[in-house]
Amino acid sequence: MAQYVILIYENEAEYANATPEVFNEVMEAHNRFAHQVAELGGKLEGGQALQATNTATTIRSDVVTDGPFVETKEALGGFYLIEASDLDHALAIGKLCPARFGGVEVRPVMTFE
Repeated sequence: MAQYVILIYENEAEYANATPEVFNEVMEAHNRFAHQVAELGGKLEGGQALQATNTATTIRSDVVTDGPFVETKEALGGFYLIEASDLDHALAIGKLCPARFGGVEVRPVMTFE
C-alpha cells in the first residue's frame, strides 16, 4: 500500500463564527471519517489539526515574517496520513474527509530509495 496525505483546506472565518453545535458536528464527522477509512480498506496512519494561520511564521531565505505567505480564503487547517492501494483508492477515501467550509487535496507521499 502507498501513503497519501489528505490536506484539509477551509475558510477559517467560518469556524470563528460557528456555533458550538456546528463545531460538534464537524468533530463527529472527523470521528466517523476515521472509521470510514478502515471500512474502505485503507489505513489511517495519523493526522493533526493545525492552529489558525495567525499563529504561522513564514521563512523565505533569511527573512522571517509573521503569518502565512499567501493571501487566500481557504487555509491549510489539518491533514491525515493514510495508506491506500492506489490513487483511486486514496481519492475514494479523500471524498469522505470532512471539509465543511472548504475542500481537501490528496497527494502521494514521495518515497526515496
